[in-house]
Amino acid sequence: MVTWFDESRLDDERALGSADLRLRTLAESGARVRREAVEAAEAVEAAVSQAAQAGAPRAVVAGGPDSRLLRAVLEPTCPVPFVAWPQPGLPGWAGGLDLVVVLAPDGTDPGTASAVAEAVRRGCQLVVACPEGSMVAEHAAGRWTTILPVRTGDPLATAVTVLTFLDRAKLGPQTDADRVADALDRVAFACSPHRDLAVNPGKTLAIAVADATPVVWGGSVLAARAARRVAELLRRTSGRATVAGDVEHLLPVIEATSSRSVFDDPFAEGDHPARAVLLVLDDGSEEPVVQEQRARLLAAAGERGVHVETVAAEAGTEVAQYAELLLVGTYAAEYLGLGLVQD
Repeated sequence: MVTWFDESRLDDERALGSADLRLRTLAESGARVRREAVEAAEAVEAAVSQAAQAGAPRAVVAGGPDSRLLRAVLEPTCPVPFVAWPQPGLPGWAGGLDLVVVLAPDGTDPGTASAVAEAVRRGCQLVVACPEGSMVAEHAAGRWTTILPVRTGDPLATAVTVLTFLDRAKLGPQTDADRVADALDRVAFACSPHRDLAVNPGKTLAIAVADATPVVWGGSVLAARAARRVAELLRRTSGRATVAGDVEHLLPVIEATSSRSVFDDPFAEGDHPARAVLLVLDDGSEEPVVQEQRARLLAAAGERGVHVETVAAEAGTEVAQYAELLLVGTYAAEYLGLGLVQD
């Protein structure tokens, strides 16, 4: 059975209708961020007040599977030591002088429940974003615990809620839920299924990677996090190899691509390996190291005739830029899956 990509399906109403629920869920990303921000506002104020009374923590520990996103946001700016702890439990040294923050969008993960129960037992200041009445919420009950109620199950919306608290507690960068939601709304409009191929960045990106091996790179810490997530989505959708990583990991892939000749016949019979396509997630970082790494990748791609696609984030804050890059990549993965058909 042969799998091939039919780009006409991306503008076909019947094909798009088969993916309506998934596309509608993506379009509502901004609304979920706004909803969680409004419904958790009172709890965020309570958590900020409690943090002010407790004073500056010795360290901040982020627990749960989604802790890596908090690490990408907080590590460069957090004024106290920060540790991401995605596995069950907590570091052995964590105690009453430390702040533990946990993201639990659905509140059902046993490992996360174990981490919050351990935080309560040790007397840590604990802030948990989870559904009220969930298993995680029940394990988090304690004197020094604040629950930030979430209801949508959206990991990004949950993260924005926690980052808003950390911003207000002067432990993280500026996080404006409205600006994140606005960025997501702009992407939803630009990548809407009702916009055709010529003006739709999600569809354009899906076409670019359809018959290639995507090599995804983001220069800053958050852009690199988005690159890994986008690569995972493309890999899951297509079942094909997709690579994301640092420059040192990606350069060998690009340099191993055979140079393209103008005399090559793209329709020649035979088993031809898919060529690489470089996908750059650009959040506008002006760090000299990031600029130098980007130049190296682009130079290598130019030498080997590797096609380059760039997704540029226009949002003002770091978290909003991350959300924008991730949602464009998510739309592209959805359109890629829609266009793949089997003979």
